[in-house]
Amino acid sequence: MAKNWNWWSRKLHRWGALPTALPLLLVILTGLILQVKKQVAWVQPPTASGTAKNTTPKIDWLQVLDVARSVPQAEVDDWQDIDRLDVRPSKGILKVRAVNHWELQIDLQTSELLSSTHRRSDWIESLHDGSYFSDAAKLWIFLPNGMVLLGLWLTGCWLWYLPLSRRKKKR
Repeated sequence: MAKNWNWWSRKLHRWGALPTALPLLLVILTGLILQVKKQVAWVQPPTASGTAKNTTPKIDWLQVLDVARSVPQAEVDDWQDIDRLDVRPSKGILKVRAVNHWELQIDLQTSELLSSTHRRSDWIESLHDGSYFSDAAKLWIFLPNGMVLLGLWLTGCWLWYLPLSRRKKKR
């Protein structure tokens, strides 16, 4: 039985690596970039600090929309152009993420625009999990890729252990 498992393990390990090579390369590269997203402003803009931290915000939703509209790169005309809002009372700011991945950071007290930058981390995350291509690609390429990688890990561990166990038997 062990001989048969050894043969299958080698075959699965060798042939499993082929179809996973490109998706795995994409996952590794994007994963490395995402590991340093807080340290690299090109990936994700650093979080600014507002004038007053841990206090009740003084701006209202209309002011937020007006500030967002004032930045042409954000391409915000109405609330439908805003993907999400991220309120950070401890930093005294509100982050506005536009649908086009532009991020605005607004002071919660003065409604001053503190930062206006393109945010690439969401796009990189969508590449990382395969959703950038489509939900079908995420489900039918990246999920099986992960399953094959699990198999490669298991067979790799077995192939690493095999010579050790043979040496032990010879002693």
